Amino acid sequence: MAPSVRLSPSTRSLFDEPLAIAVQGLGPRQPVTLRTSLRDETGELFQACARYQAGDDGELDLARCPALPGGSFSGLEPMGLLWALQPQKPFWYMVKKDVQHPFLLQLEVFDGHGDPPGQLLAQAQHERAFLRDGVRRVPVREGRIRATLFLPPGNGPFPGIIDLYGTGGGLPEYRACLLANHGFAVLALAFYGYEDLPKEMKEFHLEYFEEAVNYMLQHTEVKGPGIGLLGISKGGDLCISMASFLKGITATALINGSVANVGAVLRYKDITIPPLGINAKRIKVNKSGIADIVDVLNNPLEGPDSQSFIPLEKAECRFLFIVGQDDRNWKSEFFAVEGSKRLQAHGKEKPEIVCYPGAGHYIEPPFFPMCAASMHLLVGKPVVWGGEPKAHCEAQIDAWQQIQAFFRKHLTGKPSGTSSKL
Repeated sequence: MAPSVRLSPSTRSLFDEPLAIAVQGLGPRQPVTLRTSLRDETGELFQACARYQAGDDGELDLARCPALPGGSFSGLEPMGLLWALQPQKPFWYMVKKDVQHPFLLQLEVFDGHGDPPGQLLAQAQHERAFLRDGVRRVPVREGRIRATLFLPPGNGPFPGIIDLYGTGGGLPEYRACLLANHGFAVLALAFYGYEDLPKEMKEFHLEYFEEAVNYMLQHTEVKGPGIGLLGISKGGDLCISMASFLKGITATALINGSVANVGAVLRYKDITIPPLGINAKRIKVNKSGIADIVDVLNNPLEGPDSQSFIPLEKAECRFLFIVGQDDRNWKSEFFAVEGSKRLQAHGKEKPEIVCYPGAGHYIEPPFFPMCAASMHLLVGKPVVWGGEPKAHCEAQIDAWQQIQAFFRKHLTGKPSGTSSKL
């Protein structure tokens, strides 16, 4: 019997779902190297490889066989060939721009543990999709709003969430879309660097975000009485500002967010919150020319910088802080703890804080490869984001569950652990 790759699901899976990988038809205890390849939409190549030994029966099941040293990872890692994917171009970051088309994953099996690899024994292709069948993708251009709404299959109304990314700008849709697959109505909201929105991060007006909140609250497919907010990085402090000043927000989840306003002036009616001060002298640059910016921001508890602390005690919602304890972008754990102290000092409910040792700044949906370093638009050079690949991957899987459980609990009143089909 010729060697063949067996995948489950066989031809297509959602990007945040596990993929079972096995090889059959090998010789007893035959040494092989498995390699995965994926090209992003710009054509950049991501690869991972691992060394294995087949069982006595010539079967190799990654759920039962540990990878041997010498590849991208070792040990029992059934999804290692996905989370260990690394760009062949330095400082490149995997993003998904067009969620309507899947990523194509190539899997190859080579004889032996040589470098370069030996004879090609078997190969397979698999689609990693972002949009579940029946999920509706609706571009939104109402008033000033520039966004995309994702609605789950079936009849609503569904619990509603606004999803914000960080300083990269544009309109990333992939997290919103993956979340909609799980039964939420999710609005991916652009706030700069997109179409006719401001080109640069100089100042933001909360009235724009208020328009988006009202759009969701009035939407017939969105279940009231309130909505959720989800933000990462700069998107996190924008979510805290929205929760603090705007009505109709029930639950706010932050992934490595700041409790101080960062990077741009924030205005709402007659209120102005200045950005937290920075000191560029605190940037450390290593021998490879990569910057570590973790100490650049001033302390929002001291002096004039305290004006940048967002008054989150005004919020009428529940908070969840997701924290990567190896975040090198800024001190996410410090921000979460100070936010918690401030809420409790004002008689508000203590927020949920979930900390992940070994996780860096960009905690993405499950199975996105960890980005250790990439270009930072505001710094103008590559910066280190922190994280250790295996721990970061595990954090992404758990955080994804925590976020869904948090929104399910506070937006539907259903405890977590009930059906994932809301």
